[in-house]
Amino acid sequence: MNVRLLLVGRSERGLVTDGVEHYLGRLARTFPVEQVVLPEAGKGEPAYQQRVECERILAALRPGERVVVLDERGIQMTSPQFAGRIGSWRDQGARRIAFVIGGAYGMTDEVRQRADLVLSLSAMTFPHQLVRVLFAEQLYRASAILQGSPYHH
Repeated sequence: MNVRLLLVGRSERGLVTDGVEHYLGRLARTFPVEQVVLPEAGKGEPAYQQRVECERILAALRPGERVVVLDERGIQMTSPQFAGRIGSWRDQGARRIAFVIGGAYGMTDEVRQRADLVLSLSAMTFPHQLVRVLFAEQLYRASAILQGSPYHH
């Protein structure tokens, strides 16, 4: 199974980049992960920035790709439930999954409607840069759960 992370905006150097690379490096032993960085909209009203960024997200998605959008309006899952969803898709023959982490102003309805799963990491609000590290760890954890690794205990 191939995994792509669609990320809006560059990663901040330092802790964010180091944390993401740490977990994706561990994950590479199980399945390849490609990071696709989409440019931020730049200037303009928040609604404009959201719309432009989400158009870029939709354009980057591939036909037949399972799509997981991280969004505060999504459902919350435990780590084993999340791993189970990925494992179920794998067992059903899914070859590609794209995980989407948007920009500071979130997602449009069109992006959420394109998703196979809209996922919330927490009821709390986090900076979208920090979400990258949290999600990379959860993706690694899901892989470990599926392999029966003692990492998740």
